[in-house]
Amino acid sequence: MPRFYSKPININSNLEKLEKSDYIFGIRPVLEALEASKSIDKILIKREINGDLIKEVLAKARELDVPMQRVPNEKLNRITMKNHQGVIAIVCPVRYHNLDNLLVSLYEEGKTPLGIILDGVTDARNFGAIARSAECAGADFIIIPEKGSASVTSDSVRSSAGALFHIPVCREKDLVHTIGRLHENGYKVVGASEKSSENYTEIDYKVPVAIVMGAEDTGLSPEVLRRCDQLAAIPILGKVGSLNVSVACGVILYEAVRQRRVL
Repeated sequence: MPRFYSKPININSNLEKLEKSDYIFGIRPVLEALEASKSIDKILIKREINGDLIKEVLAKARELDVPMQRVPNEKLNRITMKNHQGVIAIVCPVRYHNLDNLLVSLYEEGKTPLGIILDGVTDARNFGAIARSAECAGADFIIIPEKGSASVTSDSVRSSAGALFHIPVCREKDLVHTIGRLHENGYKVVGASEKSSENYTEIDYKVPVAIVMGAEDTGLSPEVLRRCDQLAAIPILGKVGSLNVSVACGVILYEAVRQRRVL
């Protein structure tokens, strides 16, 4: 049965630990973190920096599929004025899950999976709020793109009220390819879009399904839109043209919960 919280969950002690270790700086410490397979969200590297140790960092990050970005030194200094040596690794509070392994395990557990795909949701608070709704609704996973998306940080964990510690998050390079893999595994992919003529309540969520939520300003990208099996529209009766993405996600999620509880 879904859990409803009457007051905020106290996760302050965990967040204080996270915020103190949100990043690792220095060439050698970052390299050691990579070699220890520490969960890293991305690595920021000073544009002009080179050298043998930097080459080792680059090679290890590519091996582990950790995103890297060349940035001006000013950006690194805004994160820390300590001796970062031109390299800062942003640490992920949780470990991202392997999607293929997760898809197999969900079926092995006898579940009818319910997942969320975020196509360009960039606000950490929206990401956290979506994760909280998804966890409360019993969703099985959240998929985010590697680039152009909010990721798991202390801010998103706080906004999720700790839900991001409990729901698997998968980070994928190509959402279009990922949707294809979901199709191959028997999932229906439903995109939330005001362009649809189909009301969100008219869609069957009792099958394995992944719900796609688009960017806060532009909605679903054209490539992802074309790969969705159905598009779900939430009626807007007031003068404001759209719902916040986290609210819209919660509305559709609980329609899926309603339908599945009827079984």
